[in-house]
Amino acid sequence: MRPDFRFLIAHPAHFVACGFGSGLSPKAPGTAGTLAAWAIFPIFGTTLADGALLVLLALLFGLGVIVAGRTGRDLGVSDHGAIVWDEMVPFWLILVLTPKSWPWQAAAFVLFRFFDIVKPPPVRWADRRVKGGFGVMLDDLIAAGYTLLVLALFKRLLD
Repeated sequence: MRPDFRFLIAHPAHFVACGFGSGLSPKAPGTAGTLAAWAIFPIFGTTLADGALLVLLALLFGLGVIVAGRTGRDLGVSDHGAIVWDEMVPFWLILVLTPKSWPWQAAAFVLFRFFDIVKPPPVRWADRRVKGGFGVMLDDLIAAGYTLLVLALFKRLLD
């Protein structure tokens, strides 16, 4: 099933899981969802302290487990491409922990998309073995970890 606008608004879980509509992109919905996350981040990322942001992101991860599970069941595919909340929340985590300049954020975007697409171990293991909403969210969280590790190494080399 290819979700459309009617599916998006049929249930609040669909609206959130599909990244407020960004997951309906006909090409590269994961990239569209990550771009949407980047665009949305300044709304809350510049107004909350980092500690509050981390708490908020933990809550949004939990919400993601629920909405991704519901939306996947309704679509008949647990990790349907239209579900992009799993890209958004981990990318927000990356942005919280990344220097606030455009070059760092752009590098974070490219690295995150790379690790999400290539799925090096254990990302691939989580993607294949951990099911349901938690599995949908987990593999992208691990990809975010790889992204943060590479960014930290780059930062250390540049300092």
